[in-house]
Amino acid sequence: MRARKPSLADRSRSFLDAYTHGLKREDVQRLFTRDTREAYRFFARQIDETAFTGLSRHRRWLTRARLLFWAFTLRLSPARRLLYGVALLLCPLGFINLFHGFTANGVPVFLGPVPVEIGLPLPHWAPGAGSLFVGFLLINLLVLLEVADRLSLKNDLEIAHEIQHAMLPQAAYDSATFEAFGLTRPANTVGGDFYDVLPLPDGRVVVSLGDVAGKGSPAALLMALLLAMFRTLVDEGLEAAALAERLNVQVSRHSPPSRFITLFFATCDPTTGRMVYVNAGHMPPLLRRRNGTFERLTGGGVALGMFELSRYEAHEATLEPGDTLVLYSDGVTEAENHQGQPFEESGLERIVDVHAGSSPFDLAKTILRVVETHAQETFLADDLTVLVVKRKDRPTSS
Repeated sequence: MRARKPSLADRSRSFLDAYTHGLKREDVQRLFTRDTREAYRFFARQIDETAFTGLSRHRRWLTRARLLFWAFTLRLSPARRLLYGVALLLCPLGFINLFHGFTANGVPVFLGPVPVEIGLPLPHWAPGAGSLFVGFLLINLLVLLEVADRLSLKNDLEIAHEIQHAMLPQAAYDSATFEAFGLTRPANTVGGDFYDVLPLPDGRVVVSLGDVAGKGSPAALLMALLLAMFRTLVDEGLEAAALAERLNVQVSRHSPPSRFITLFFATCDPTTGRMVYVNAGHMPPLLRRRNGTFERLTGGGVALGMFELSRYEAHEATLEPGDTLVLYSDGVTEAENHQGQPFEESGLERIVDVHAGSSPFDLAKTILRVVETHAQETFLADDLTVLVVKRKDRPTSS
């Protein structure tokens, strides 16, 4: 027996149930009370209340509406502001087309006990004009609420960006034989990449660069967690392999299963150039020797957070005078132009080769500038981060 096809009423009821699922009367009341008031306060924060002094009530309302309109629209980008202005202009023009002039309508007036109808000229609109006007007001209210929410979130993210930036080294590290400088450009306001340069009491220096899977706020939170744990374990004086294993256990226990973190770190002796490093699933750093040859520092283990019992191996390399080590995130080599062509490691090699004589400060800035130029107007899909380490040709006074 064939199943009965749902009727239009059944489908409409099913759609309405799904569309309003979870809706409560308190939510609707809050929309027109608390949410609306908070949105008004957000845009009215910069309105000078003294502008209403001495104005009549209707003038105060008109002036307040005008200032609120400016406060709201000036928060939009110029292109969106233009689009919104065109929409506002078209709506009154549409309502004018629906206006059919004035007609005499009987209005009951009580003159004593018996009502008397008096014919008054009232505006006559096409059927449905009232519904369109109410819909226009509701849509603008929705836009106002959404923009207020998004701008509030944007302000919070900008503060988070400042905090995240403050967690990273603020200046180049420079000693008699060793210098390092890092830069990061998040794809969004905040990102999941980080770098660090940590001088140790015995004169060695720990350099690191990591990349949390994903981007935006979730990655930024994990980045802050990892950076704090990493610095704590470095202070404990752990050897490279043991440090990576302890860090992996903590990341596995305190991050979501879908998140993992790639990390490269090395403990460098500025006097001898000896480096002991671990690569936990990260892009192999690029080591340019003074004679112009390139090497890549590979080996170490899988990304942090994938398996709690992962083991890591430490490897050694020597940074000779005049050598340059470039740590970078995959956002650098995977940045695509408008034709879909990635920057690739070959592009990074060319920059490092041409500017090998530059300081880490200049080289890091050049790398990010060239990558951003390569991407042009293309939206960056991932954060860009580089850390350049260089052993000086000859010792200098620090």
